[in-house]
Amino acid sequence: MKLASVPITLTQCAKTFRGTRVLEPLDLQIDAGETLVLLGPSGCGKTTTLRMIAGLETPDAGGRVAFGDEDVTALPIERRQVGMVFQSYALFPNLTVRGNIGYGLKIRRVAAATLRERVDELLAMMRLTDHADKPIDQLSGGQRQRVALARALALQPRVLLLDEPLTALDARLRDALRSEMNTLLRNLGVTTVYVTHDQAEAMELGDRIVVMGAGRIEQIGTPRDIYYRPANRTVAQFVGTINRLAGEWRDGMLMTTGGAVPAARAQGAASDRTSGSATRELFFRPEDAFLADPAHAQLRGTIEGTSFLGERTRLTIGGAAPDALIVDVAGRIELARGTPVGLSIAQDALIALT
Repeated sequence: MKLASVPITLTQCAKTFRGTRVLEPLDLQIDAGETLVLLGPSGCGKTTTLRMIAGLETPDAGGRVAFGDEDVTALPIERRQVGMVFQSYALFPNLTVRGNIGYGLKIRRVAAATLRERVDELLAMMRLTDHADKPIDQLSGGQRQRVALARALALQPRVLLLDEPLTALDARLRDALRSEMNTLLRNLGVTTVYVTHDQAEAMELGDRIVVMGAGRIEQIGTPRDIYYRPANRTVAQFVGTINRLAGEWRDGMLMTTGGAVPAARAQGAASDRTSGSATRELFFRPEDAFLADPAHAQLRGTIEGTSFLGERTRLTIGGAAPDALIVDVAGRIELARGTPVGLSIAQDALIALT
């Protein structure tokens, strides 16, 4: 199944509820066939944005939502040709799996033969054929999620909207279904907007990610851009783990408590840095530092704690910077608390943030 898709344009879309502005005016362009993930903490405006795309909310005066060249701002959800999957799935307990998937087609009075053909195709796609005649309450959480997705796809939407669809599942099942959904969305080619607060979901599913905070867009970019080139502290601290080095600039070096790191090539660094006594900062990800001989390392500190995580070991290192540093190393390493260590950081992994 390959679905038609359209680009989506939001222009100066803001939302105010009872005198309180919950979403600042935003402009957003979503390409046809793209999977765009809205990522952020609760209350940041991501679900409000999704609901405006769906037609469940109307933007404040002056805001505009367009599907391709069509202005759909005043168009209700039932006329926008969108499919939507909610966190609760909202399945009908009195209907079978087949009945749930075909419900929208039946309401639209699609011919019986066409309805059955389309439902059979979706049952096979979602690996639910053997469960077609079961009531919903006999399905697992993962199976219910697939029924909800199949129901949304049955009407062949030009836009697919998913609001935290994996949140109710346990961690292992969520990981498995995330991978399945990634493959499915790529094969369908439908324009998809996916809301989540889960960074792993955003990284795996999104062609691009929109990081939101306090009702505004903080950054838009590919998963790699968001992770390795965060636009500001809000993005850096929300997406993944990040370390802070604070100290003083001296001759192109950031001098900190445990040593010094060269700062000239730090991403986002100003080209006119000069020596001075003002406190400055650089940031880096845990996987971009490596242990080195303390005599020749950029930084020196001691092990404050270790966490074995299977494929890697997470070290907490004190004394190398004003804050404890988190460093990920190969899983088999064992270091006792209090062990002196040296630490060096990949030069192109240092990040300067505002």
